[in-house]
Amino acid sequence: MSRGPAAPFRDRLRLPRFGQRGTAGASIPAELAFEGVVQTYGPVRALDGVTLAIAPGELVCLLGHSGCGKTTLLRIAAGVEQPAAGQVRLDGRVVSGEGIFLPPERRGVGLMFQDYALFPHLTILENVTFGLRSLAAGDAEIAARRALSRVGLERYAADYPHMLSGGEQQRVALARSIAPRPGVLLMDEPFSNLDRRLRDAVRDETVAILRETGATTIVVTHDPEEAMRIADRIVLMRAGQVVQEGPAEDLYRRPVDLFAARFFCDFNEVEGVCRNGRVSTPIGIFPAPGLEEGAAAVVCLRPQGVRLRAPGFCLPGRVVSRRFLGEVDLVHVAVQGLDRPLQARTRESFRPDEGADVGVDVDSNEVLVFAASAP
Repeated sequence: MSRGPAAPFRDRLRLPRFGQRGTAGASIPAELAFEGVVQTYGPVRALDGVTLAIAPGELVCLLGHSGCGKTTLLRIAAGVEQPAAGQVRLDGRVVSGEGIFLPPERRGVGLMFQDYALFPHLTILENVTFGLRSLAAGDAEIAARRALSRVGLERYAADYPHMLSGGEQQRVALARSIAPRPGVLLMDEPFSNLDRRLRDAVRDETVAILRETGATTIVVTHDPEEAMRIADRIVLMRAGQVVQEGPAEDLYRRPVDLFAARFFCDFNEVEGVCRNGRVSTPIGIFPAPGLEEGAAAVVCLRPQGVRLRAPGFCLPGRVVSRRFLGEVDLVHVAVQGLDRPLQARTRESFRPDEGADVGVDVDSNEVLVFAASAP
């Protein structure tokens, strides 16, 4: 029975219920490789020689600011666009490049768009069966209902997209993507249209479904926390190039440059000059390996690396503001010699009031040093 137009408002009051885990159905994952891929739009070089290999069954996040080339790379992998130069390979077979271009429907690649791209004139069941036209009608319906059951929406098979909430539409798009059991699944900002509470729940269950299918998956996102939560490997992009790739902890703890570091943390940044392999600042002296003598440097201190103590100990400071954020307090502390207050995120029982004098201790393990000229 159809729920009618009031259903989306009711659904906002509760978290979604997905189907039984382990019932999504397995895919045969494929290896996906980009070799020197270039894409241009007039004078704009959207991709600048991207080389990247993704192993069968791996879940990779393409991370970066808008316009860095993430979605363009996804569209080229799907066959929606043809690269200006370079190759795309699936299991070693060239599908784009060298005068070869395999159309999307022959690649075995699923693509889930940011806006879900559901057909408004088709029922939910018809939307999911749309990509199963190679199957007999009865087999297509069985596969579609199985996918809808896994995302918890089989009872709405006869409804239309406008009758569903945004979170439900996202789940329909997911069901349509996994129903053909693609070897590669590409997802463009799949959770960006959901509110935070719903996004966390849908994202966690979506990842569980992806793990069940085993499909090689690329997820485009601009959210570093989201990438760290779901990816086996993160690929950070800037201006059409890969800046750094690896597990989340590598990118967070060992960023290759200041751009990569800033992407994962809102640092306290203090300028200094490298002398004898160290940088002296108002908050301490820190080693600067790899920097030339006399080079301008930026000392980056994570907010959780700022520890507050009773006055009279450590570096003297004064609390400018304190805000309770639930798990932590966000405290801004003025320190002599700094143009801006230090930002601290603290769970400590010592909770000084605004205007109070404090001691400031810096955890050197939460400090990174870069050349000031780094991008």
